[in-house]
Amino acid sequence: MKSIPVVFENDDFVVINKPEGIAVQNEQIHSGILPLIQQQLQLDKLWLVHRLDKVTSGLLLLAKNVNAASRLSQYFAERKIQKYYLAISDKKPKKKQGSVIGDMHKIRDGKWALKKSVLQPAAGQFFSAGLGDGQRLFVIKPHTGKTHQIRVMLKSLSSPIIGDNSYGGTPSDRTYLHAYGLAFEDGGQHIQINCMPESGQHFAISTDNPKVAALLSPWDLAWPQLNIKKSNT
Repeated sequence: MKSIPVVFENDDFVVINKPEGIAVQNEQIHSGILPLIQQQLQLDKLWLVHRLDKVTSGLLLLAKNVNAASRLSQYFAERKIQKYYLAISDKKPKKKQGSVIGDMHKIRDGKWALKKSVLQPAAGQFFSAGLGDGQRLFVIKPHTGKTHQIRVMLKSLSSPIIGDNSYGGTPSDRTYLHAYGLAFEDGGQHIQINCMPESGQHFAISTDNPKVAALLSPWDLAWPQLNIKKSNT
């Protein structure tokens, strides 16, 4: 396997561009990304502070020491780290921007579905723009970190992600979901990181369209305040 791209590194943590198709930790017969990057960087140990699905590529933040791991994990728990994802669908969404809020429940074969209740809801916001040829680019800002949340969210909008076989996406060379951006404060420093996908024929995105280009600067978008009113209906 070729070297894993390192996007940012300091004394406390490293941010990599995880390839799609690789799990975060070891599987039964396949090595996970964690031991691979430890070997590549010649480090004895790295700490996971968040996760990405196996099918998802993009920014993965790894701590280099136990103190950094505790601090960064707390940032995630307190939602002090802003995360932004890119996804592509070839199905028309019920709405072109807005929010999706609802409880998630397990159905079958490890898959999840969205419910109308909001007891412990998954919540996220999105903007989108047409790419041509019936495809649409989504930038998603999740406010919670539930399993398969973004994939279920787009499925609920009638726009399953291209290549997401589990949720009805059109078959393709990969699942078109990428962890694109991270923004947070640490030690008095404002850290803002983004990286484009390195694989996938549909991720060759032209920025000639200003609406598409705007999505690639997600921190500059006018994200509305997200109000989550919990209920059991």
